[in-house]
Amino acid sequence: MKRLSSALMIGLLAGAPAIAFADTPVTATAVQNHLNFVWTLVAAFLVFIMQAGFALVEIGMCRAKNAANILMKNVMDFCIGSLAFWAIGFGLMFGVSNGVFGTTDFFFSGASGDGEAWNYAFWMFQVVFCATAATIISGAVAERTKFSAYLIYSVAVSAVIYPVFGSWAWGSLYHGGGWLENLGFIDFAGSSVVHSMGGWLALAGAIVVGPRLGKFDKNGKAKAIPGHNIPLAGLGVFLLWFGWYGFNPGSTTTGDTSIAEIAVTTTLAAAAASIASMAYTWMRYGKSDVGMTLNGALAGLVAITAGCANVTPLSAVIIGLIAGVLVVVSVLFFDRIKVDDPVGAVSVHGVCGAWGTLAAGIFDKGGFSWSVVGVQAVGVIACFLWAFIVGLIVFKVIDVVIGMRVTKEEEMAGLDYSEHGANSYPDFHVVNMSSGTHTSGSQGTSQSVSGKHADA
Repeated sequence: MKRLSSALMIGLLAGAPAIAFADTPVTATAVQNHLNFVWTLVAAFLVFIMQAGFALVEIGMCRAKNAANILMKNVMDFCIGSLAFWAIGFGLMFGVSNGVFGTTDFFFSGASGDGEAWNYAFWMFQVVFCATAATIISGAVAERTKFSAYLIYSVAVSAVIYPVFGSWAWGSLYHGGGWLENLGFIDFAGSSVVHSMGGWLALAGAIVVGPRLGKFDKNGKAKAIPGHNIPLAGLGVFLLWFGWYGFNPGSTTTGDTSIAEIAVTTTLAAAAASIASMAYTWMRYGKSDVGMTLNGALAGLVAITAGCANVTPLSAVIIGLIAGVLVVVSVLFFDRIKVDDPVGAVSVHGVCGAWGTLAAGIFDKGGFSWSVVGVQAVGVIACFLWAFIVGLIVFKVIDVVIGMRVTKEEEMAGLDYSEHGANSYPDFHVVNMSSGTHTSGSQGTSQSVSGKHADA
């Protein structure tokens, strides 16, 4: 009689009906393979949680009258982006390349054969990265962009813009190959591929749609537009930080010991950056700025994403410290040149993503090399030119055809009502302490990421 498997024996002892089946030998290779699947999918689910984080950060940093609109945008980013990436984007990014983009695997047609199961896991991990790049734009164009326009460019980003650059850096992960990775470009988890891509697209969008009403005075000086719920934004940052443990360690797609060090470098960079932002604003303004401190943590996470697997913990701290100061300086810079970015998306993702990509070469554990740093610089420039120029074209075409921006009256009423007929806080009232007047919850005031220092 065949020896009973341990699973069947446990079932018999528990009183479960006996089902006879043959033993299947368990090998170390099979166990590792199963672990790789589990780790990669768990990491993908963690990255998916970042969609909630982005939504909460943006909602908290913007006015109450636009909360439902922001939630709708973040939900649709993933829903529309998933279908666009499945149909077109995945093939452009990972299909057999013609040197510029992939030409096969559209509608995920390549998921067959012996590797079919792993192909599905790989697609799941990649689609959440695509959604992250697309949703970064939302915060920079918040509170004044037509919902219909947003849906159109979300398709463009997920189907074409993000995948083409992704094919240059990561194409060989599947069936393709890219000219940047052939040069030795280092971007382990996407400081440029995901974050700078989203950040530079956000910059293009913010320029085309223009600043919010009241953001700049008649002299062009930035004015504060306070966010309506900073605790909500703080919760969003914690969710994003949590999700980043899927973003960076998960990019191994292998359940092995390397994920431990990656988790450490990720943590140290974020912590150092947040402290640096807090300290810098404290020294500059006499008080630590909450919004800047929150964005400091995100800046550190973005900056370490490229080099999380090839820098030491000490280097991660240095990278984070620089990112924490850089994000504050960048936010103030964009205010000065009259680019209205309510959540600091361009600074956090675009600027700090570029810094992190360079840092991956500067602090490479393999030793400093000008050639490596040079390749990193080429990748940074290529990312900016592709994302910003193509983004400007896409946003401008949308603006000409259907218009990017809502009317003045719709913006003043709030996009919750004008775009969705909704009110996020129907039973709440906000008191304006400076005037003593009361307004409905959907008309509440809000704060930009630069807070009361927006005019600095």
